Amino acid sequence: MAMVSSRLVFLVSICILVSQAIAQPDFLYKFCLNDKGNYTSNSTYKANLNHLLSSLSSNTEIDYGFYNFSYGKIPDKVYSIGLCRGDAPPDICRSCLNNATNLLPLLCSNQKEAIGWYDYCMLRYSFRDIFNVMEDSPSFYMWNPYNVSANYDQFKQDLRTLLDSKRVQAAAGGSLRKFAAGNATAPNNQTLYSLVQCTPDLSDQDCSDCLAGAMGEIPNCCDGKQGGRVIRPSCNLRFEVGLFYDATADNASSPSPPPVPSVSPPASNNTPAAKGKESNKSQTVIIVVPIISFVVLIIISFCICLRVRKPREKPQSESVDEIRSAESFQLGFGTIKVATDDFSDANKLGQGGFGVVYKGKLSDGQVIAVKRLSKNSGQGDLEFKNEVSLVAKLQHRHLVRLLGFCLEGIERLLIYEFVPNGSLDNFIFDPIKCVLLDWVRRYKIIGGIARGLLYLHEDSRLRIIHRDLKASNILLDYEMNPKISDFGMARLFELDQSEGNTSRIVGTYGYMPPEYAMHGQFSVKSDVFSFGVLVLEIISGRKNSSFRNGENIEDLLSYAWKNWKQGIISNLVDPTLKAGSTTEIMRCIHNWIAMCSRKCS
Repeated sequence: MAMVSSRLVFLVSICILVSQAIAQPDFLYKFCLNDKGNYTSNSTYKANLNHLLSSLSSNTEIDYGFYNFSYGKIPDKVYSIGLCRGDAPPDICRSCLNNATNLLPLLCSNQKEAIGWYDYCMLRYSFRDIFNVMEDSPSFYMWNPYNVSANYDQFKQDLRTLLDSKRVQAAAGGSLRKFAAGNATAPNNQTLYSLVQCTPDLSDQDCSDCLAGAMGEIPNCCDGKQGGRVIRPSCNLRFEVGLFYDATADNASSPSPPPVPSVSPPASNNTPAAKGKESNKSQTVIIVVPIISFVVLIIISFCICLRVRKPREKPQSESVDEIRSAESFQLGFGTIKVATDDFSDANKLGQGGFGVVYKGKLSDGQVIAVKRLSKNSGQGDLEFKNEVSLVAKLQHRHLVRLLGFCLEGIERLLIYEFVPNGSLDNFIFDPIKCVLLDWVRRYKIIGGIARGLLYLHEDSRLRIIHRDLKASNILLDYEMNPKISDFGMARLFELDQSEGNTSRIVGTYGYMPPEYAMHGQFSVKSDVFSFGVLVLEIISGRKNSSFRNGENIEDLLSYAWKNWKQGIISNLVDPTLKAGSTTEIMRCIHNWIAMCSRKCS
């Protein structure tokens, strides 16, 4: 009996850890350094680590994006560095670091040293003093899948000149920020953008040396590519032919130094910082998405839409008289504050770059979801009301329904219907919950998402491009019916408009089509591409980001195309699905391809 009880406790603990990990967005990459020593769950080091990370994530005084804290006494002392990208607003920075402090200790559950990177921040911690030390390992690369079309020698020279100038500028930064971003003209009338950054505790020379070393790695990872990144613990750089950062950060000045947080003096017996690079093969993140995979996904995605399009669902009436004005369903801040128990952590459902979502209950008993937008969202009152009016006009059973909004002072709240089963990614990527989604339910979810998209693109009086369709933005109701959510990045098209352009790329990498990620061109096909990626995730139970397949690191799109070419597409199917449904899945994929060969050519 005691053995059964202990096993049950162990399983419950595993479930809790899995659910906590899934609640956080994935790192671009992370290292759990097994060779640096381990700790136990009840050790002093673990307690010190928890205290330190909690202090870092809750700190609201620092607004310049650099955190270097230590806590405890040797030999259990912990050192930690948090660094946000120089163009990240404070709220985005804190949200990113909060995700990192929650996720990294879960993924590296007993390693004394670990490091993880998001797009907007880096977090690392160690048992040794890592302050004021330039370290170039462990590192990783990422690169744009597209090649420079012509005159690469000139492109390479222009890139070198641009990065050199930004390296000098960043190294000359102060003790709070060593960051520089800018652009230059490249061949074929292209604009080349770059961003470089060091941890500001480095000396000017160490920062310059770190970035020079990173520049020297470009031929190893990104030779001939239109963009790439080299990311190290002490510095990082990125370049692209499309704008990927906040352009106002190009010539942003260094912040004025506030009181610097106290840091315990370096321990006398710390080991020196590790030098040298780990195996490039094991540390390289492959994000290559072959052009032909894009074509296959577009074909599959369009065919799903064609398959569910008939019979077409009759859209709900949208006459102007029946659409409420924004003011007609504005709620008071006090009402929402009471409904969410003053936005208590116990009611927190999730958090992203644009704000935090809370569960609430109105006085009439209705359960709601409240999205409290970041105070640095940049929206004015008029733009916010326009967005509210836009979302309020979208009425469809496969779209999350907006119930109201609040606009008081600096507070901007969106009140939505509460969708009890949370987001799709909590099911399909969860090794425990995924078994609840058999093929019948998954096919129903795919069809529901397609109907919601069809409504947005064609059946609504408005034409809406969502621009951020992904598993975490698909919510599931009591009956596991899907509802598309989060229209914060949506764009309104005229009914006869086919495409648009933007200089600010928003959305989630991996779900973006190449023409949007690289050049800012978006259209209905942008959402269709995202839908195709989402369909592959639903069928396979795998995330579209890189994953290990035997000795290789692959992304889902490349993996799917390789198996399709080899005639073994069944490898793509989630193994938790019953064998009987695999045949139906295969038949569906072949039918979609065959249908498109007739109708999409």
